[in-house]
Amino acid sequence: MPVLTPEGWALLNSLEGYRESEALALSTRLRGEGHAPELVSAVLTQLKFRSKAAAKFGPFAGHMVFTRAGLEQATRMNVAALHAGRFAAAGVASVADLGCGIGADSMALAALDLEVTAVERDETVAAAATINLMPFPNASVVCADAEEWLGALDGSGGANPDTSGTSARPSARLEGFWLDPARRVVSSSGSSRVFDPEAFSPPLSFVERLADTGAPVGVKLGPALPHASVPAGCEAQWVSVDGSLTEAVLWFNALARPGVRRSALVLGGGSAATGGGGESAAGGAGPASGAEGGRSPAELSSAENFGDSPAVPVAGLEGLTDYLYEPDPAVIRAGLVADLIEREFTAVGGRLLDEHIAYFCADDAVDTPFATGYRVLEVMPYKVKGLRRWVKETGVGRLDIKKRGVDVTPEELRRLLMTGQGKGGKGGKGGKATGGAGKGAGRHATLVLTRIGEERVAVEVEPLPR
Repeated sequence: MPVLTPEGWALLNSLEGYRESEALALSTRLRGEGHAPELVSAVLTQLKFRSKAAAKFGPFAGHMVFTRAGLEQATRMNVAALHAGRFAAAGVASVADLGCGIGADSMALAALDLEVTAVERDETVAAAATINLMPFPNASVVCADAEEWLGALDGSGGANPDTSGTSARPSARLEGFWLDPARRVVSSSGSSRVFDPEAFSPPLSFVERLADTGAPVGVKLGPALPHASVPAGCEAQWVSVDGSLTEAVLWFNALARPGVRRSALVLGGGSAATGGGGESAAGGAGPASGAEGGRSPAELSSAENFGDSPAVPVAGLEGLTDYLYEPDPAVIRAGLVADLIEREFTAVGGRLLDEHIAYFCADDAVDTPFATGYRVLEVMPYKVKGLRRWVKETGVGRLDIKKRGVDVTPEELRRLLMTGQGKGGKGGKGGKATGGAGKGAGRHATLVLTRIGEERVAVEVEPLPR
């Protein structure tokens, strides 16, 4: 990595910000100053990565180095702080971060004064982690394969979860383990995502053997993790940030909370309530850890196994009145939609519209961090011809489309409905696929497309204030 040479590091840190429109001019200037083309290219790449990384790392990004894959998979700093808080709350003093990547989770663990050993097999990525962990004297980086490194430790250094099933209790020097397995296969044509937990590096079975030693273990996985792949005896937690599902985390032994089998952790929502019966989202780390903008995370949880949810009413099409709700994606993936209805919407007649669709409705508005609410304005059959007439007659100039349970591409449908819609929806030019026909060009409408039983419907809604 050329930026890790003395010249490269000095050059990188002498520059601030990245603008695509200015990249060519900057490259020309730096090469004119005598810097090698390879170094200039590497520096500009790092500046671009730092710009993108600001969304995950905030001001820390300006002092870090990245790889493309490492940045994509790295945990957001506010989420990593919550993970680290769970280790601290469990009394864990030292953690091995197996497959540390560029070191995001190790940074959060070290910031809580835990002793951290960050293990990464890729030399370039390990070098990046070393730079990123330089501010923390209590963190060290080992360039090694995580499975081989852990298996080579003797009884005084840690666990040995070998393939024979023998379990040895980790010593005090290595008390806990955090893993973020690689879930991409890199080839000459790029990288592709891997979904089979046994194809991860290290695989989920390795994590289970490590947990069988009794050590506190946490592992970050992709949010599409099938419920059937979640091992028995652990706590499964799905995490969303600003409405985007980011990850699933499995917690074992001392890191798993009693009475919690599955949970949805929501960050960046409009409410500071913790939800879920008042449980702390950080497992005891305190509301400030990882909270975004001073707002506490919100969590909904259940002690029941997957598929064991409370019975809630299913209303069908005739039950679609007044208010419609779309659960946060973490709530949906954790299988907690029925639990949410029972806990927060029973008093207002909360009911599912279809047992296979996550949308539900209620007779009154409820402010919750676990779902986005809408006021129902009109219910129409889902027919393109009728919807085009509705767009024209009601003067729609901007159209947002949400869908669940119907086979449709919102962008393509928006193009079909808005073609020919100009200012005020009266025809003429405009009607881009983005849904905007220009400033002041008609009213802004939102359509929800869904299936209720055998019926496909289009519901015009108005988002509720949060």
